[in-house]
Amino acid sequence: MSKNTVALVDCNSFYASCEKVFNPHLADKPVGILSNNDGIIVALSNELKKLGISRGTAAFKINKHFIKKHDIKLFSSNYTLYGDMSARVMNTLSSFTPDLEIYSIDEAFLSLSGFEHLDLTDYGRQIKKTVWLHTGLPVSVGIGPTKTLAKIANRFAKKHNFAEGVFDITKHPDKDKILRWIEVGHIWGVGRQYAKMLCRNGITNAYELTQVPDNWVQKKMTIIGLRLVKELRGISCIDLEIDIKPKKEIVSSKSFGNPVTELQDLMEAISDYCSVAVKKLRSQNQVASLVIVFLSTNRFKNEPQYANYAKVRLPLPSGYTPDFIHAANRIIKKIYRPGYKYKKVGVMLADIMHQSKTPLDFFQPTYLDDYRKVIMDCMDDINNKMGSHKITYASAGIKKPWQMKREKLTPSYTTSWKHIPVVKAI
Repeated sequence: MSKNTVALVDCNSFYASCEKVFNPHLADKPVGILSNNDGIIVALSNELKKLGISRGTAAFKINKHFIKKHDIKLFSSNYTLYGDMSARVMNTLSSFTPDLEIYSIDEAFLSLSGFEHLDLTDYGRQIKKTVWLHTGLPVSVGIGPTKTLAKIANRFAKKHNFAEGVFDITKHPDKDKILRWIEVGHIWGVGRQYAKMLCRNGITNAYELTQVPDNWVQKKMTIIGLRLVKELRGISCIDLEIDIKPKKEIVSSKSFGNPVTELQDLMEAISDYCSVAVKKLRSQNQVASLVIVFLSTNRFKNEPQYANYAKVRLPLPSGYTPDFIHAANRIIKKIYRPGYKYKKVGVMLADIMHQSKTPLDFFQPTYLDDYRKVIMDCMDDINNKMGSHKITYASAGIKKPWQMKREKLTPSYTTSWKHIPVVKAI
């Protein structure tokens, strides 16, 4: 019987690295990625970290002379680019194992059980090299007998240059030394409050946590904490989640670039967000019957405040976008109050089920049985082939002055024909 072996592959400074792939001039430059509406820094390159800038820093607080002196490059979040680059990375990783868990946009666990006949450090280097050749993105690879130890190995690979981005903790002669190096606050699954509690009890690193009696761990950190400690001891308790579970709710919401006061603008925005949410619903072969719309002002501003929400249930579960747009617009008309500066509006789809479980109705056809399904399939096919929003709804507006502010947005190099880089031979 093969022993359990897991690898964690994590893209280094993922968002910043995606920007560098298509702009070689950024190779050694400090790069920061801004949040929605270009507010705060949500991701940054190692070069920017070394300058003392941290995640969560407000962009306007960074001195302009400091930016110019160090040639700092700040960009708006390009989620279309990041999502496509992530898909390319995951597709590459899937060629190295039959069992892959996509953990986040830039991380994946790979089962290497049954690969013991290979030198796993060399295999990790092969993974790293192949991802670089296919995408231009740097990754780190951590290998261990459990997911938690693979996480620790990955962190070690990133922090120590001699590892060259790949580290197999099972091959290290002194695993306890590695665990002593990991502070409790850096253990996967240990949040800030648990870290404080452990430090108060004299437990400051991963090794010390492995020495604590099981009954104390379960009392202080529940059964989930006990599983974590056993993982640190090399006992696998957290399985790979190979099958992606369908979402129980789907939310589409963004903050406005500028405050919105008019009902018409709110209706346009909610129509646009409905289109995004329902398309995601259909991509999972699901239908929904509950629509929830919410809106709010900016609670950080010293001005009149208002927030509200309401919901509408559809007669039958549907995946037809106009059904949801009509429902959402009825809600927004009901909860809108004039005289306020709205900062955010959003839609949530709930009571989601697989379309095969859609209940039948004696008096009216379901979404799956009439023209609505055909229209949606045609629309999705065109948008998937020709680009997002090639066909959209008039109710979502044309100029869209309410759109999220992204003044430093880079091109969608991999998903838009007009943004494909051009190479000129001289």
